[in-house]
Amino acid sequence: MIQTLRAFVIQTLRDPRPIRAYRVDSPDHRWYTGGNNRAASHRPPQSEANVVSEQLLHLPWGREELHLALPDTWQLSAVFKPSALPAVTDTRAEVERSLEAPIGSARLAELAQGRSRVALVIDDASRPTPVHAILPAVLAELARGGVEREQITLVTALGVHRPMEAHEVAQRVGGDSFAGLHWENHDCDDPALANLGITRQGTPVLINATAAAADLIVSVGCIEPHIIASFGGGYKNLIPGVAGRATIAHNHILNCTPATFNMVGQPIDRNPMRLDLEEAGQMLHQPVFIVNAVVNSAQEIVEVVSGHPIGAHRAGAATSAALYGVPVPRPADVVITDSFPMDQDLRQGVKALANTVRATRPGGVMITLVRAEEGVGVFGLANQRLPLGQAALKRLAPLLVRLVPRIKLGGMGEEDRFFLYFALQAMRHGTLLLYAPTIPADVRASLPFVSFVDSPEEAIAVARRLVPERARVVAFPYGGTTYPILEA
Repeated sequence: MIQTLRAFVIQTLRDPRPIRAYRVDSPDHRWYTGGNNRAASHRPPQSEANVVSEQLLHLPWGREELHLALPDTWQLSAVFKPSALPAVTDTRAEVERSLEAPIGSARLAELAQGRSRVALVIDDASRPTPVHAILPAVLAELARGGVEREQITLVTALGVHRPMEAHEVAQRVGGDSFAGLHWENHDCDDPALANLGITRQGTPVLINATAAAADLIVSVGCIEPHIIASFGGGYKNLIPGVAGRATIAHNHILNCTPATFNMVGQPIDRNPMRLDLEEAGQMLHQPVFIVNAVVNSAQEIVEVVSGHPIGAHRAGAATSAALYGVPVPRPADVVITDSFPMDQDLRQGVKALANTVRATRPGGVMITLVRAEEGVGVFGLANQRLPLGQAALKRLAPLLVRLVPRIKLGGMGEEDRFFLYFALQAMRHGTLLLYAPTIPADVRASLPFVSFVDSPEEAIAVARRLVPERARVVAFPYGGTTYPILEA
């Protein structure tokens, strides 16, 4: 890889074409603001939600809290939280309401008639979907359509994540729902994956064999802001959820461009990766019916959307955008963000950085606090030590971002090229400080894009040396899902 980097630098220095600078652009949210959804009508005014009266931050930390004192000279101007949308009073009734009035599709019970092989796809613990609360009504609806339990196979939508153990699946699904169900973990490297063809963007569409052979697919997941796909849910639970590694890799790399590498909360019709995975999903021959939850910051259901994987998804995405997109007047000198509720591992936790980087001014400081309860997780970028230190990497980042989409990087999984590209762009924007106490020293050394600190207090001390004395500060306690909408 060293030779590859050297060769690229020489080539780039000879290349007269200008390098596009990284910009943090305000997203155009006109796509969401129309229509009628619960979150839009419940957003509290900024003066009510974000006024700060003290210099002590209270940040969720698993089941506990972190208390972070800020310097007296810093101006903590806002603490941005999701809209205070309350949970539905009756979860079962909300799921049933959604199933009775599906969006863009016949009822699930009607689709199920005459079907003998149903693939029931659920997401894994990296997502906050309350599967156990959703599944009883879904199984009852399938039974109403004549599907027997032995005709259903549950497939875990793992993408490239680790396999789930039987007890983890039972806990996620719920004991009564899990009893008697056939189930399997998806394996993105399974040689028996079904080949559905190639998308217009050149993505090979390899799909879990059980899902591909089913005559009905029911996908249970959630809709939340997503760094690459704009929002989770919809067809995304199938691609990458039950797709092959090559499918995932090529689909992700589509957003390795200056204009599309940070797509959290962005309009879907401008997102190449999202449009590509939806094209791939539509190559499945059988009906696909989604049941997607939108949850609030307490991980409670505020809405369930069911039906067509695009039509129903768009309705849920509008609610999610109104719930988690927060207006930010202007970028700050310091942004403090917390991984909650994406606390499972490092791969999930760094979404807090990705979600909120737009709120940091160029040359500013980001302090990201990552719980990472299971450590690193499946994160190939953390397992390969780059041949450059942080200072050299930052100097070369403007050149390297042009290299990453073009070549195969030896020793690094294809699916991690996007993360490498994003990391290079983010480190160009400002100083990235990361507190992640469960991450061992050898892994920290493999991630020179960020500067690891041993405590939140150390992060504050480092930031004080880099920003003005009266630095303007904003905080995102729910950084794992919240994202800024910069006001024009």
